[in-house]
Amino acid sequence: MFAVPSVIYIAHLKNMLDLPNKRTVHALLTPRLGGVAIFAGFMSALTIFADLGNGIQQLLAGCIVLFFVGLKDDLVSISPAKKLVGQLLATGIVMFMADIRITSFQGIFGIHELPDGISYAFTFLAIAGITNAINLIDGLDGLAGSIVLIIVSTFGYYFHRYGGSAFGNYVFVSVCVIGGMLGFLRYNFHKATIFMGDTGSLLCGFIVSVLTIQFIQMGLHTSQPFDAANPAVAVGILFVPLFDTLRVFTVRVLNGTSPFTPDKNHIHHRILAMGFQQISTVLLLALLNLVVILFVINFGYLGNTLLIAGLIAFSLLLSVFLGTYRSRSAQQRVAS
Repeated sequence: MFAVPSVIYIAHLKNMLDLPNKRTVHALLTPRLGGVAIFAGFMSALTIFADLGNGIQQLLAGCIVLFFVGLKDDLVSISPAKKLVGQLLATGIVMFMADIRITSFQGIFGIHELPDGISYAFTFLAIAGITNAINLIDGLDGLAGSIVLIIVSTFGYYFHRYGGSAFGNYVFVSVCVIGGMLGFLRYNFHKATIFMGDTGSLLCGFIVSVLTIQFIQMGLHTSQPFDAANPAVAVGILFVPLFDTLRVFTVRVLNGTSPFTPDKNHIHHRILAMGFQQISTVLLLALLNLVVILFVINFGYLGNTLLIAGLIAFSLLLSVFLGTYRSRSAQQRVAS
């Protein structure tokens, strides 16, 4: 909270501002260096108070790598290939130095233990996918911050309850992200005076991805809190960013364009097109994520297959709804 006003002042002084374009919703020049303040709050609190064992030290090292990758992108813009190299380096640190990886599908598709090569490859895809999903959902004032807040709060609760000596200290990671995000959201809700930028979204996405993997592994090693259903529950906890990313990529491929081509077809763009305002759109998506989390938590006993089938069915229905529905006010605006 104390760092953000200084970052805003310096960004305006040095003209480091985000220009509105045809894909953005904001209309004013706005700093996009909020990730610097999030990083400062998160890193200082975690290194002072947390036990850095069980892979948290390596997680911090990966965060530092992605912080500088995101910072450079926010200041001068870098290619997607260079960002991917930074993600590969950060992922390699946690995978090879801390052995943080998905080692089993826990019965999904009848698959249990994974060979090492497939385990490393799938873990990289999971970390890169979740990191970029958080990056892509950052399209409205307060949206990415609110979704990250819900996700890390959920993971943090279960690490606190069931983590034990092997995973319990990840509750510190969750709480420090919550603190950093609350301080940032004070200035990021509509009308935002600062955006988190790639510095913040890459950092938060990477942390969320590592928390997700550790949550899945906690179920494998402790059978808590959902026995073998932890992977499906984790997908439900990440529902909004994962659904948005998969839907947008699928629509782009079906339209014959590159899945990485920017457009205004994200879930928040579709809800805005229905006539909702920015604040109500953010609250609606946060509520959607909470409802799905409550669903997978309460029906975790069904197991991975049925839970994932339910999430896929709901995703298809939601996709059809987003593709066809327009509110009366939106139709009037189009007609006029």
